[in-house]
Amino acid sequence: MDLKGKKIGVALTGSFCTFEKIFKEMEKLAQLGADIYPLFSNASQSIENRFGKPEEFMERAAKIAGREPICSIEAAEPIGPKGYLDIMAILPCTGNTAAKLANGITDTPVLMGAKAHLRNNKPLLIFISTNDGLGMNMKNIGLLLNTKNIYFVPFSQDNPEKKPNSLVAHADRLIPALMQALDHKQIQPLLVDYGET
Repeated sequence: MDLKGKKIGVALTGSFCTFEKIFKEMEKLAQLGADIYPLFSNASQSIENRFGKPEEFMERAAKIAGREPICSIEAAEPIGPKGYLDIMAILPCTGNTAAKLANGITDTPVLMGAKAHLRNNKPLLIFISTNDGLGMNMKNIGLLLNTKNIYFVPFSQDNPEKKPNSLVAHADRLIPALMQALDHKQIQPLLVDYGET
């Protein structure tokens, strides 16, 4: 499938350790001709952390996309009635965002964007990144896996020895997963070996 001209919402939440990989994949999407619409959660646009400053993240996203990020619930809401996205991807999707999405909570721009997008029966792609994916959040991941129009980037345990409940998606599977999701298919295999790239 050709991504040229596809309108892709790229929503960033607070798993900052994955941001560098996410930005590299965004750059690839732009090179493939995709039309990118960045969104930032409340946390990702306000928390300074060891991986960088929020204003730097938003500036980088704007530069890649050629447009300013959506940073408010009010700005994200029109994604529904205007229906302008072909697909939305939450990259990365924290456990907090996954839990709220699974339970219908829309208290951030990313969650409002996802809810608005899903009402149009269009695909939503999840790039999971959470320290409790095999713990408290497993039930929410299970709910999302069984929700119409929601698809996942293949994932594995992040660090089985030190963080046995942690899950993270594989960035190199992002674009193939996105292309499959655009065709309303879940890429397989969904679970990949730890350490596999």
